[in-house]
Amino acid sequence: MLTTSFVTGSLTWADLGTPDIERANGFYGGVFGWTAEGDSEKFGGYVTYRSDGQSVAGGMQVPEKEAPPAWSLYFCAPDVEAAVKAVEQAGGTVALEPIDVGDLGRMAVCTDPTGAGFSVWQAGTMPGFEAVQRPGSLCWAELYTSDVTAASEFYSTALGLQAYEVPFPGGSYTTLYPQGADPEAMFGGVVPKEVDALEARSPSHWLPYFEVADCDAAAAQARELGGAVDMEPTDLQDVGRIAKLADPFGARFAVMRPAPRQADTQEG
Repeated sequence: MLTTSFVTGSLTWADLGTPDIERANGFYGGVFGWTAEGDSEKFGGYVTYRSDGQSVAGGMQVPEKEAPPAWSLYFCAPDVEAAVKAVEQAGGTVALEPIDVGDLGRMAVCTDPTGAGFSVWQAGTMPGFEAVQRPGSLCWAELYTSDVTAASEFYSTALGLQAYEVPFPGGSYTTLYPQGADPEAMFGGVVPKEVDALEARSPSHWLPYFEVADCDAAAAQARELGGAVDMEPTDLQDVGRIAKLADPFGARFAVMRPAPRQADTQEG
């Protein structure tokens, strides 16, 4: 599961690119109860979203002509330069070469061989999330890809992630966890996008899942605030209740109320 004990390959951060950061702040504040903190003159107006005072994500205003509204995921890398070389050697591409983000850290933006974008983060004063696996924070991520085998091999070679097959109704589900950990450290899944008509409409992509106390209420609030419910709240056996949503500008994400057994494990 996700933790804030970051090691190479850990999922370490998530942020939003949006054409209207003020409206986005209101939307996510309404759905998750987030507060937005930021300096309008520092880091291009980047904001940090907090839940109960702890950082859980970030956001920045980005003109739609530069990039479509979307959530991005960051993976921990002790050396960004080495990470981008590994990405290229494994068949990925580098969309943004390594840059410093003040004293917070160093980052690069990449694309895997199946077309899914992601970033790598070398921590400075900001290692990553202050909270995960609780309502209002990230709890899972899924890679919807055109080639599960190629994607799994890429993230293994480029980021040191290990793949683990979990039994699932009708087959199995490929999960990812950092090298050197055990499968209990899984934080994301790799899914063939053609099995989901909703995801098949888009190129390969990562989808973040945020935990909520009430999946139905979160979906209703998203709709009320001008967002969309792409997939109505649905129960998944031994997983929990999930819904797939989009904010008013089309940035997609999912929400999850974990199954009681999982929630009990996290609390213990």
